[in-house]
This record gives sequence, C-alpha cells and structure tokens, in this order.
Amino acid sequence: MRTLISTAFISLDGVMEAPGGEPGYRNSGWTFKDVEFLPEAYEIKGREQEEATAMMMGRLSYEAFSPVWPDMEEFADYNAMPKYVVSTTLAEENLVSNWGETTILRSLDDVAALKETEGGPIIVHGSASLNQALSDAGLIDRYHLLVFPLLLGAGKRLFSATDKDTQKLRLVEHEAYANGLQKNVFDVVR
Repeated sequence: MRTLISTAFISLDGVMEAPGGEPGYRNSGWTFKDVEFLPEAYEIKGREQEEATAMMMGRLSYEAFSPVWPDMEEFADYNAMPKYVVSTTLAEENLVSNWGETTILRSLDDVAALKETEGGPIIVHGSASLNQALSDAGLIDRYHLLVFPLLLGAGKRLFSATDKDTQKLRLVEHEAYANGLQKNVFDVVR
C-alpha cells in the first residue's frame, strides 16, 4: 500500500491559501513577505522530492502549477515523476504536454484504489479542497507541515470544518527555527 503525504505551508490559524504569491488573495505571498528566509527551514522540501515517487493535486493547483513548474530547475525531481490530478471536470485535452505522465482521477475511490497499488509515497501539493476531502475520507497517511508564525484570518484552510470523529496523529519529526517557523511531521494513527 502506498503512503499518501500531505505537504503544506500553513499559518498558525490553519490558512494555506496563496503562500507563494498566487493572485486573488489579499495575503498572497505570505510565506516570504513577513517571515525571514532561513534555508534550513526548507530542508524538508528537498527531501520530499527525493522520497516521493508521484505527485497528486486538485484541478486548481494543477492549473496553477503546470504552466510554471515544468521549467523550474528546483522542481526537477517532481517534473520527472508521474502526476495524478483529482478532478471531475478537468479534460484530458487540458493537460500540458511538457510535464510528464499525468493521470486524471475522477473520485476519492480512484485515489483509494491508487493507494492499494505497488509503489512509493505520493505527495499532495497545494489543493485545499482535495486535502480536506482526502483527510475527511481517511486517505492521508502523513502530514508534512511548515507552520508559519502568522495569523492570516480569512483564507482556504488545510482542514475542513466537518463534524467528524477525532483523528489521532503521532508527531514523528519536529523542529523550531529562529524565524519562528516550525516543522511538524505527523503520521496518522489508524
């Protein structure tokens, strides 16, 4: 069974929207505007590329990443690996041709079936709605969170407000950095 890893930059109040400067959100670019850059805090991002064997995202994140990431050297490992887009509306003809093998999954059942296949970890990038749906369905196995010392208020959140049973997490790796960032890696306890 494959491990599904959710990776996110989040504010202390759980907002994950537009960390890198995506337009349309008033706090766009919050990861670099108000917090000093310390390279060591981002070590986990390079490790994720080395350890993951596939990448998953929702349609909106695919539409944001696919025009940019294929040409970025820092994402070379991601660019070479298979990608899965979970969407009920994305058409095959809308997939870019320069980003390697991409498969559209139409449901959470398709994601569950993919997890049952042979292979290594699948990393989920961006994709607030997808992350919420995957979490609520019990499909995420691990969280890689870089928590920023910011309260952003409004914005898309990593976790839904669904009324559900408690889900226990086990902290397996953590570190605090001089700029206030915290790395927290949690395994989902089943």
